[in-house]
Amino acid sequence: MLYAILGAIALLLLVILVRALAFQPKPQPEKDEETIAFDADAAVSALQQLVRCKTISYNDKAMEDDTEFQKLIDLLPGLYPKVFETCSLTQLPDRALLFHWQGKAAAAPSVMMAHYDVVPVNEESWEKPPFAGIIEDGVLWGRGTLDTKVTFNGVLTAANYLIEQGFVPENDMYFAFSGGEEINGMGAVHIVNYFKEKGITPALVVDEGGAVVENVFPGVKQPCAMVGIAEKGMMNVQYTVLSGGGHASAPLPKTPLTSLAKACQKIVKNPFKMHITKPAAEMFDTLGRYSGFGLKIVFANLWLFKPVLDLICRASGGELNALVRTTTAFTMAEGSNARNVIPAQASLVSNMRLNPADSVDSALAYLKKTVNDEDVQITVLESFEPSPVSETNCDSWNKVAAAVANTWPGCIVSPYLMVQCSDSRHYRDLSRHVYRFSAMDLTAQERRSIHGNNEKIRLETIGKAVEFYIRLMKTC
Repeated sequence: MLYAILGAIALLLLVILVRALAFQPKPQPEKDEETIAFDADAAVSALQQLVRCKTISYNDKAMEDDTEFQKLIDLLPGLYPKVFETCSLTQLPDRALLFHWQGKAAAAPSVMMAHYDVVPVNEESWEKPPFAGIIEDGVLWGRGTLDTKVTFNGVLTAANYLIEQGFVPENDMYFAFSGGEEINGMGAVHIVNYFKEKGITPALVVDEGGAVVENVFPGVKQPCAMVGIAEKGMMNVQYTVLSGGGHASAPLPKTPLTSLAKACQKIVKNPFKMHITKPAAEMFDTLGRYSGFGLKIVFANLWLFKPVLDLICRASGGELNALVRTTTAFTMAEGSNARNVIPAQASLVSNMRLNPADSVDSALAYLKKTVNDEDVQITVLESFEPSPVSETNCDSWNKVAAAVANTWPGCIVSPYLMVQCSDSRHYRDLSRHVYRFSAMDLTAQERRSIHGNNEKIRLETIGKAVEFYIRLMKTC
C-alpha cells in the first residue's frame, strides 16, 4: 500500500512537471513589415484642439455646457476634412455621432467606438490647466487626453489618412461616438437601436478597454497588450436598517449602525466564489506561459492548484482578484445628522462588479444569504448584467491582435476581462466580436491619472493610436 501511495505521488509530480515544461508561449501574430507614415504633428494638433473643448458630463444636466459639446462637433470638418467629404454623419439623440464609411460590401461591417465627453475636474489640483491643451516636454496635458479623446482622434485621423491615400475598405465601416459615456448616457443605446432598425450586424466592434501595460501579471516582464473580450456587470446595492431612534446616552444592544457594521463585515469576510471564466482562463493560458517556472507549475495545472490561485488573488486584491470573482466595495454611508442621536434610519451602499459567472439575481441572493439578518433590507439601486464573452478563435480577433502586435512590436497580446464598464456593453445582442482595447501604451502613473488629476499623454502615444487604427482599418 505504501509503495502504491508513493508511486501515485511520484506520478502526480511527474505529470505536474511535464505539463509545466510543456507550458511554452503560444505563437503571436505574424509581423507586418509595412511602415505607416502619416502627419503625426497634425494628429497631435487635432487632439490638442479637442481637449480645449470642455465637454464635461454631469448627472445634473443643468451643469453641462452645451456650447462646448457643439464647439467640438463644429471643429470636426476642419480637422478631418476627407472624412466629411466621403463619410455620412448621422447625429442621434444624446449627442451620439455616427459616421458611415461605405466599403465595397456591406455584409460584414466594422464599428470603431469612442466617447468625447469627460469627467469633471478639480482645476486647483492640476499642475497645468486641464483644458488649455498645453504641450510641454513632449507631453500634452488635459482632461480627456487618455479617456478617450485620443482614440476619438485616432479613429478619425486614421480614416482621414486612408481616404486621402485612395483606400476603400472591403466592408462598410462605422465610427460610433458617444457624448455621455461617463454618466452612462443613452447615446450609445441610440446608435445600437439605429443598427437594429437598419438590420446592421457588426462583424467587429472595438471600444475602449485594456492597453499595452507592464508589470500586470506575476513573473511577466514583457509589455502586455490586454484586449478585453468581456466586461463585468455592475450593481449598486443599498443596505438599510430602520429603528425607533433615540438618545445616544441609553443605546439598545442593537442599533442600525451596529447591524450595518456586522452586515458589512460578513460580506467582506465572505467574498464571492472564484470563477475562472473564459476571459480569465485565456489570460492565464496566454501570460502564464511567460512566467517563471514556479508560476508555470501553477498556471499549467490549475486543475490542481486552483485553491492556491484563489488564495493569491484574495491576498493581493486589486485587478487580479477582480478578474476571478464578483467584487464588493462599500462606498457610501448615512446615519444620524446629530452626534448624540441614534438614527431612525441608517444605510450603506456598495458598488459591485459582477463576474460573468454571476448575475444580478444570483449576487443579490448571495448577499441576503450572507448577511442573514431580517432587519437589514437589501435592495438593488441600479444594475446591468455582465456582457457576453466574445470569441477569440476567429478572424475578427485575429485582425485586432495583428494590429496591436504590429503597432507595439514585442508585446504579448492577451485576452482579459475588463473590470470597468464601457459603452460597448450595449452591443451584447448585436455581436460576439466586441473587443475592448484603448490604443495606447500606458505607464502605471498614466493609468492612475485617468479620472484623476494631471491627466496627460505622451505625444508619441497619440501617433501610436493613429497607427493602430490605420493598420486595423486596412484589414476590415
